[in-house]
Amino acid sequence: MGRYFGTDGFRGEANKVLTVDHAYKIGRFLGWYYSEKRKSGNKNGRAKIVIGKDTRRSSYMFEYILAGGVVSSGADAYLLHVTTTPCTAWVTRTDEFDCGIMISASHNPFYDNGIKLLNSKGEKMEDEVIELVEACLDGEVTASGGKITEIPFAGKDEIGKSVDYVSGRNRYLGYLISLGMYSFRDVKVGLDCANGSSWNLARNVFEALGASTFIIGNEPDGTNINENIGSTHIERLCSLVKERSLDVGFAFDGDADRCIAVDEKGNVVDGDAILYICGKYMKERGELKNNTVVTTVMSNLGLYKAFDELGIAYAQTQVGDKYVHDYMMKEGCVLGGEQSGHIIFSRYATTGDGILTELKVMEVMLSKKMKLSELTSGFTVYPQTLVNVRVSDKKMAVSDKNIATEYEKAEKKLSGKGRILLRESGTEPVIRVMVECSDEALCRECAMKVAKAIEKSEYFLPGS
Repeated sequence: MGRYFGTDGFRGEANKVLTVDHAYKIGRFLGWYYSEKRKSGNKNGRAKIVIGKDTRRSSYMFEYILAGGVVSSGADAYLLHVTTTPCTAWVTRTDEFDCGIMISASHNPFYDNGIKLLNSKGEKMEDEVIELVEACLDGEVTASGGKITEIPFAGKDEIGKSVDYVSGRNRYLGYLISLGMYSFRDVKVGLDCANGSSWNLARNVFEALGASTFIIGNEPDGTNINENIGSTHIERLCSLVKERSLDVGFAFDGDADRCIAVDEKGNVVDGDAILYICGKYMKERGELKNNTVVTTVMSNLGLYKAFDELGIAYAQTQVGDKYVHDYMMKEGCVLGGEQSGHIIFSRYATTGDGILTELKVMEVMLSKKMKLSELTSGFTVYPQTLVNVRVSDKKMAVSDKNIATEYEKAEKKLSGKGRILLRESGTEPVIRVMVECSDEALCRECAMKVAKAIEKSEYFLPGS
């Protein structure tokens, strides 16, 4: 991770950690950088950058300041307005933009925001470009001929223009509908849009395919995104499914690159279970290229045991859909994802896509004529405890001697029974303690002891 950008963009409290000054500099740099790349590559036409945003109040502020920076540097800014991260990635790739920008802090509270950068393929931006952006934020700009003190402003007819590009979002909607393999007629579906980016997309997709939809989290007001709703607060959707006797439910996070499902009994079906369902189905149909599903170190041990029984191989990456995608591209895999609900179907998308994930789960249900609870019957989840502790310095906390000692004690207790993982969050000032074990009591005990050690350290943030 860099000085500003983590595993999922530059993220923090709006106008405190991530400011309009940062956004303007990023827009200025990207507009200039891609204009220069076009000139050096003898490409005709002005550089084009597409921008999407979620529903948080500060997203509107950042949208306009980013666009201002882009056009003042001589590139054109195309505005998708409120849309999802996977939509922005799809439009960037299919409409041949030089790069894409998504304004979102994903599952974080409304007062946070973030800037995610995408390359021309709709993938997370290359590290070398991120490093140049960070250098620009620190006042150091590198051009092909060396360092320059200031990015020049475009003048006269070289000034870029801002373009309303809601048509791109509409075509993405049509693309999703085209992926529906079966009619959803007579299927009752619950949707939780987290008062976020999917609020004006998900329902349209499902109703176009014939489903009866029951929707919550579709009244964004700028300050209620992810507030006790969405994929990180799944209990509301569980209640909706049971109360309305629905066939299935799906919940998103703020920018809809995640999806968590709920079966007809009101039980949560997380990203691991979705990987199991889709991996098994794709193997049966001869579609699981390399016979491998890509996971992260956070995936449940039960998933690996289930894959072993199915004869499906698996790979592990560090946490972050960027790392899952990078591995998939390198090894030619077609299915990968995270327990948190980032699921990547590389045949159709370059990022996790919550609505696409819903469609693929529905495809399995309708093709096999089975309920979601039946599709997960071969997957037994190991007891898992996850504790998040907010700290002032993540790197120092994980290397603290007392914390390390408690971690080693837990490792010994879990030897042969389970595992413990201590890692820095890539998106929040948080240390995550994750323990899995066949003994649920031991699982909780080990996790809490390590968490307590972090809370006793000088890095703990009181009130968290």
